[in-house]
Amino acid sequence: MSALETSWWERRVVPRLVEVALGSGQIKKLRAQTCAGLSGRVLEIGFGSGLNLPFLPADVTSLDAVEPSEVGWERSVAARTDTALRIDRIGLDGRDLAADDDSYDAVLCTFSLCTIPDPTLAVAELRRVLRPGGAFHVLEHGLSPDAGVARWQHRLDPIERRVAGGCHLTRDPLALLCAGGFTVRESEQRYLPGPRIGRPWAYCYRAIGLPED
Repeated sequence: MSALETSWWERRVVPRLVEVALGSGQIKKLRAQTCAGLSGRVLEIGFGSGLNLPFLPADVTSLDAVEPSEVGWERSVAARTDTALRIDRIGLDGRDLAADDDSYDAVLCTFSLCTIPDPTLAVAELRRVLRPGGAFHVLEHGLSPDAGVARWQHRLDPIERRVAGGCHLTRDPLALLCAGGFTVRESEQRYLPGPRIGRPWAYCYRAIGLPED
């Protein structure tokens, strides 16, 4: 679905909900851990309102952003104004990037693989533009290894997709990395703190993928 085909709810409301839900203190810590080690020319998929900008290391020299939401991009103005880092918006769709092969030293993706319509295609495209020796830094929520929680995730997935702009609860980010041509160098998986009723939304993956030869 293109930006012109999305509903008013998806265009105007979902970006604001995402900014609030994914800007908490606990998630900020995970964002900082995910951004650690980034350097050089970086591509960020799902830039949103710029929630990762405060955590980018000084070694990052430029940032190209892919962000489909006009509201999200508008809400990032303050964050982009507060940084001296050069930031360019290069597209709306992570599945089709206007960039040459081996263009980037690193790729950053936080809470976006859950929403991209064809995540395997997107990851393969990220593999294409990442230089040999580069790294793909990922922070994502996804499928729980606990059978009871996973059952609820599958039950809730159709509702989640409707109210959260296409977000899926049942994707496995590590499997997506491997299917797209990456080897997982390191990973951490755990629930965010909170009541058990929130566990279908709270199982998080943090990983670094390296492009396969």
